[in-house]
Amino acid sequence: MKKVVKALVLASLLIGGSTSTASAASSNLGKETLASNDGWASYGKGTRGGSGADSRHTFTVKNRSEFVRALSEGGNTPKIVYIEGSIDFNVDENNQPATAEHYAKKCGYDFNAYLKAYNPEKWGYDKEVSGPLEDARVCAQKEQKKQVVVNVPSNTSIIGVGKDAKILGGSLNISGVENVIIRNLAFEAPRDFFPQWDPTDGDQGEWNSEYDNIVVTNGAEHVWVDHNTFSDGRYHDEGFGEYFGRKFQQHDGLLDVTNTASYVTASYNVFQDHDKVSLIGSSDSKTSDRGRLKVTLHHNYYKNLTQRLPRVRYGEVHVYNNYYEFARSTDYSFQYALGVGIESKIYAQNNYFSFDYNVPLGNIIKDWKGTSIYEEGSYVKSPAGESQVDLLQETNKENSTVLDESVGWKPSLYKKIHPTQSVPGTVKAQAGAGKL
Repeated sequence: MKKVVKALVLASLLIGGSTSTASAASSNLGKETLASNDGWASYGKGTRGGSGADSRHTFTVKNRSEFVRALSEGGNTPKIVYIEGSIDFNVDENNQPATAEHYAKKCGYDFNAYLKAYNPEKWGYDKEVSGPLEDARVCAQKEQKKQVVVNVPSNTSIIGVGKDAKILGGSLNISGVENVIIRNLAFEAPRDFFPQWDPTDGDQGEWNSEYDNIVVTNGAEHVWVDHNTFSDGRYHDEGFGEYFGRKFQQHDGLLDVTNTASYVTASYNVFQDHDKVSLIGSSDSKTSDRGRLKVTLHHNYYKNLTQRLPRVRYGEVHVYNNYYEFARSTDYSFQYALGVGIESKIYAQNNYFSFDYNVPLGNIIKDWKGTSIYEEGSYVKSPAGESQVDLLQETNKENSTVLDESVGWKPSLYKKIHPTQSVPGTVKAQAGAGKL
């Protein structure tokens, strides 16, 4: 009997009602809610996360198993989960590191055989890959997905403890739920060990991967993502090599909002060293996204990134007081910042763009079958100097399709829009994990 009681006490300390290792400051963060008028996530009933959690639904976790167990406790009952230290999601059932071979062996997947079978010289470019080897790849990818993708329930706050809380190679899936807060965490982008070769993607084919650090999807609402740091971390794209003359891409997005999700605020985050950062929207044909995808992005630090800062379809997206910084000598070459997709309604105000090389100003906004973007107060700094720039005008100079500024809405959910020239100092000092 004593052994049973001892085991129960130990289990409760591991997953339930334990905040003894969380700092007082972090404990206070768990009780915080999104302030009124702080972006789209404050709309209506606002975003409270798990702030109402009692002691039985307040957890401190140190590995993936504890994290998953804590999230599953009590269903949608308000809960606060504090993350202490680094949690690697690519692990086996014993929390030991899991490699591609670990997942592949369960499915008989052989990468070299895959390359041989679908080499364009043999397979061509006019049809998608299929057959037993593709089936084995899908199987292996599903095995990895079981580990790296974790579903987040409604009424949850996930808070990093101190300055070194990290999620490595994990994807938080906020799907069809509401009222979620994620703060003070450093995320290393998940690597898809089993990208799919699609010979029909473009003229030369592409390797396509799954998994975002955070995806808000399938009608999820009221999500606040604040003071986090997102990057490729130890695994930059250039280290993945090429096959069939195309980059072997193992990364997808960092923070995506898709499939009729809405009322999201992302504030004071750092996004760095990555290709495709934030997609807001699903596909051009996803007309059910109309009237949804209401997102605010403010005071974020975008550093050495390639594209999608963000790229938008359909949504009403307020992009203000963000700092964009790009260097030529980086693994990630800049393509564009603001992607204007079909029926998108971006309202961009007082954003600051810094380049250590001269870049065509018309490249900052890119037209992806859109018609309108409202933009004002942008500053651009480069070796040519610093000045306020009408980015919409510069974009229209460079392109045959002319965008207008009639987006049909005006933001009202914001606290204060800072003067653009103060943005670099404010954002660099305050954005990212470990700054709360």
